[in-house]
Amino acid sequence: MSTRTATDEQERPITSRDQLVLPMQDGEKPPERWRIGTEHEKLVFRKGDKHAPSYDEPCGIRDMLLAMRRFGWEPVEEGNNVIAMSGSDGAISLEPAGQLELSGAPLENLHQTCAETGRHLQQCKEIGEECGVGFLGLGMWPDKTRAELPVMPKGRYDIMLRHMPRVGSMGLDMMLRTCTIQVNLDYSSEADMVKKFRTSLALQPLATALFANSPFTEGKPNGQLSYRSHIWSDTDPQRTGMLPFVFEDGFGYERYADYMLDVPMYFVYRDGKYIDAAGQSFRAFLKGELPALPGELPTPSDWQDHMSTAFPEVRLKSFLEMRGADGGPWNRICALPAFWVGLLYDDGALDAAWDLVKGWTLDEREALRNAVPALALDAPVPGDRKLHDLACEVMDIAHRGLASRARLNGAGDDETGYLDPLHEIVRSGKVPAQRLLDKFHGEWAGDISRVYEEAF
Repeated sequence: MSTRTATDEQERPITSRDQLVLPMQDGEKPPERWRIGTEHEKLVFRKGDKHAPSYDEPCGIRDMLLAMRRFGWEPVEEGNNVIAMSGSDGAISLEPAGQLELSGAPLENLHQTCAETGRHLQQCKEIGEECGVGFLGLGMWPDKTRAELPVMPKGRYDIMLRHMPRVGSMGLDMMLRTCTIQVNLDYSSEADMVKKFRTSLALQPLATALFANSPFTEGKPNGQLSYRSHIWSDTDPQRTGMLPFVFEDGFGYERYADYMLDVPMYFVYRDGKYIDAAGQSFRAFLKGELPALPGELPTPSDWQDHMSTAFPEVRLKSFLEMRGADGGPWNRICALPAFWVGLLYDDGALDAAWDLVKGWTLDEREALRNAVPALALDAPVPGDRKLHDLACEVMDIAHRGLASRARLNGAGDDETGYLDPLHEIVRSGKVPAQRLLDKFHGEWAGDISRVYEEAF
């Protein structure tokens, strides 16, 4: 989740509706300036007893964040608490139960992205070795109850933890027990954004299937392959889902702004503190009628905060954010941006990918989204086929898209090699969760503690 920053310009009141679409318009860039921003979370555990370290215990989350200073990272504070570290590779932040996230810098190619990921994980391992801490690449805690997990001292999390049970049965699981990999990508114009949004939203269930990696809950198989994805089905229906309006005629920045105005608020940030506005209306805020701050008007910074509190399968801010994948190890962290860059950053690939899904109906898209958490590549798709069949075609398109980009590293390799883990999944027909289940029922003999051998 986002770590808040704001400029003086963003603290002046909103006086025009034009300011609501400005963040999206400001995201437009010519193709030569398109960048790749990769975010990935990991579960943190004490190697001795496998507990999730608290914020302030010795060698806990705070101490690990501060230890990052040796690599050039600088603390970001909220009140008296360090809540993130900022550096040339982006930001390291803490998720609600101490999951560590790298929000990577905007980079030109996948070689840089994967090098950034490697640096970060090596830094985590060095500090982890000193602290007796390990990092687990899964989509969800495999054995922890909610009660066993710590809560990090961030003001927005207090508000969200109180509000989540009011609007869904699994919002606390989303906050406390899950991890994801995400990638942020650019667009050149409103029309380009629309095409990329529609294509990536329709294909987001395929990313969920390929990266499905959360088959255990509290030590046992949970009946899903991506339980993390299943959790989103009952987290908060007003801020999640497949956004049917994206596929309607006339969709663009204005329509997305209308959607965000209909998403209930969580908070307002004033004088270094988060004020609880959960369930209140940003439309009322625009009229100075917000119960939490009567008489005050919102600022662009408030609007950008609010835009970060919607959690659909694809999210629009000043870039498009792909949100469908479970957390995983190093090679799959690199594979997710490779998948989406291959599909969306080459015109021929984007056209080919859109051709595959443009005829799907709303019901067909929803049915696929609902089937994938349990069935992954065995989920049915339109045309009386399985998702696995579609995956073969989509992977070929992504491969061609990366080859067409022809971004080479020092050894002369293009970016297509980062797709290799996904090609292997498609060839075998087995997603990561199915391999974990095979081990659980086989060599692990039902001992869930063996999953910690899957640590980074």
